[in-house]
Amino acid sequence: MHKKILYIINPIAGTGSSNQLKKIIERTTHAAGIPFECITSNPSANYTAVKTKIKEEGFTDVVIAGGDGTVSQVVGALRDTAIQFGIIPVGSGNGLARAAKIPMDPQKALQLTFKETGKPTDGFSVNGQFACMLSGLGFDATVAHSFARQSTRGLFTYAKEVINNFG
Repeated sequence: MHKKILYIINPIAGTGSSNQLKKIIERTTHAAGIPFECITSNPSANYTAVKTKIKEEGFTDVVIAGGDGTVSQVVGALRDTAIQFGIIPVGSGNGLARAAKIPMDPQKALQLTFKETGKPTDGFSVNGQFACMLSGLGFDATVAHSFARQSTRGLFTYAKEVINNFG
């Protein structure tokens, strides 16, 4: 079966440059001879047009470049489509990617998506909110919510939000 990949890139995930990541994706996927398209993630989580695009244009894979939040958002929105998902872990934590043993290096993660077929992964819903692998409540949820509103990313910002929300 021939692949056709739709990349969904979160431009604010992690601390790296999404433009640099997009160049890596384009160069590597083109060199592999795989048809593809890159789009930006949708903060409102409305992926109706993306579902139509997948069906009409024959995409076989959706590869998400982002962190755990982006992965949960995209998989939750597209979970009813006949599509295989991949991850390029560029978030702050990347818990699902680490658990799935996906390399943290974008180039190596891309190579893995070209070679591997998907493995089943559980998802769940809490109060109508879909999640892959993890969900937080209480202090964890407060810190995550506060961190999501920050303009800078990374471990330092996360640690700052832990301290700011403690007590």
